[in-house]
Amino acid sequence: MALAGRRDAPEPPDFGILKRLARDQLVYLLEQLPGKKDLFIEADLMSPLDRIANVSILKHDVDKLYKVETRPAPGASDQFCFLVRPRVRTMRFIADIVNADKMSGRSRKYKIIFSPQKFYACEMVLEEEGVFGDVTCDEWSFYLLPLDEDIISMELPEFFRDYFLEGDHRWINPVARALQLLNSLYGPFGKTYGIGRCAKMSYELWRDLEEESESEGQGRKPEIGHVFLMDRDVDYVTALCSQVVYEGLVDDTFRIKCGSVDFGPDVTSSDKSIKVLLNSQDKVFSEIRNEHFSSVFGFLSQKSRNLQAQYDRRRGMDIKQMKDFVSQELK
Repeated sequence: MALAGRRDAPEPPDFGILKRLARDQLVYLLEQLPGKKDLFIEADLMSPLDRIANVSILKHDVDKLYKVETRPAPGASDQFCFLVRPRVRTMRFIADIVNADKMSGRSRKYKIIFSPQKFYACEMVLEEEGVFGDVTCDEWSFYLLPLDEDIISMELPEFFRDYFLEGDHRWINPVARALQLLNSLYGPFGKTYGIGRCAKMSYELWRDLEEESESEGQGRKPEIGHVFLMDRDVDYVTALCSQVVYEGLVDDTFRIKCGSVDFGPDVTSSDKSIKVLLNSQDKVFSEIRNEHFSSVFGFLSQKSRNLQAQYDRRRGMDIKQMKDFVSQELK
């Protein structure tokens, strides 16, 4: 992927718009619970959040940040906001907190923000636990996350298991909504092709949504020519093949999540882990990501020697030369 460096590659659309839309909507939703509040975030939303919002945005009138499944500290805020996936076990966690407050006579406001949308099953659990009337619910329509100039992801880890193994169709709606969003921002699409039952259902629901909303993308110059929808069960083999390019080696060894990789203390030789973003903005990574790993080590070795040679030249430089060296050659 990430073929923007090819001479014949068309200029990709500005997927940064997706980040800005998601960030602005999140700020708006947090503002709907005015005043100081504690924010609980689902663990697998942390990495996507890192890609679109910095800590200052997450701290928007937020006193403390917690991970979901972490109990709030005594004397916590009078307002709790939960940014979560639509999962039954998460609803039970929230219900336990609300019911515990009821038992102790503690009065709070509770707001649940579902990402990318809420499901009926979640509302049923809240009702069964007797807390449905105590919480307000909203949706953060965070359907697509740009990982690179030409790569976007829905980041839905449950999709494969739920649909292909358990026959649960609830994620079809978010897929259709994602297509609708792309079409409104970068469409209209030229042609759409699909293989598989899931692709067919997603396409049909998307077309229904388009008819209901009278898409804003009509009449605009399209930035995306064709869309291909393919079910994973059409080709399981490709996903199970060994990765022999450099990016694949990094993924197999350290696991690339949300476009970044965490190097632990065993790699950094320190007490702290380091998170490194892997995309085409990194010139070295962009050059070697799709190369066979057997040819990469010689390239990196030569880069290291060149850098060392440039670094050794710093001796004897005056201040102006040192500034030029740091700003240009070491950049």
